[in-house]
Amino acid sequence: MSTFNVPKRDEVSSSNQALFDNLEKAVGFVPNLYATYAYSENALQNYLALSGAKTSLKAKEKEVVNLAVSQVNECSYCLAAHTAIGKMNGFTDEQILELRAGKASFDPKLNALAALSKNITENRGGTDAAVVASFFAAGWTKENLIDTIVLVGDKTISNYLHKTTDVPVDFPEVRIAL
Repeated sequence: MSTFNVPKRDEVSSSNQALFDNLEKAVGFVPNLYATYAYSENALQNYLALSGAKTSLKAKEKEVVNLAVSQVNECSYCLAAHTAIGKMNGFTDEQILELRAGKASFDPKLNALAALSKNITENRGGTDAAVVASFFAAGWTKENLIDTIVLVGDKTISNYLHKTTDVPVDFPEVRIAL
């Protein structure tokens, strides 16, 4: 696998330059993985629309999914990014490690969400019926289930993009192995 260079603002289309400017304003920088989407005329805009779409999951709940999926897919970039975002959403280092393992002993509802996210990813959508039943028993709805599946897909896209391009991680690095 060859490592992709991260495109600079002047190396992408004018529409992607505008997205870079918006990211710079919102985040303070253009994350390398987002910049890599800009090799495509449409992928960055499409991905930002997907990842920023309305969902029944709260920001903290989304990080549960992001961490579990990124761990299963062994994506160093997304694990680093979502560890940082998880901390911004109030998770401790210990809780983040649990979430990456598909568990949350500190919260039964998040535990069911983490287990579902891990199981969906490990089984490529062939989710174990008992895991789905536990998810519903914890108080989640059918809407939450569908939104979780969409989020698993969203995160898998980024996991695959990084694993294929191997762009440098520009968040504090974390170990893939738990």
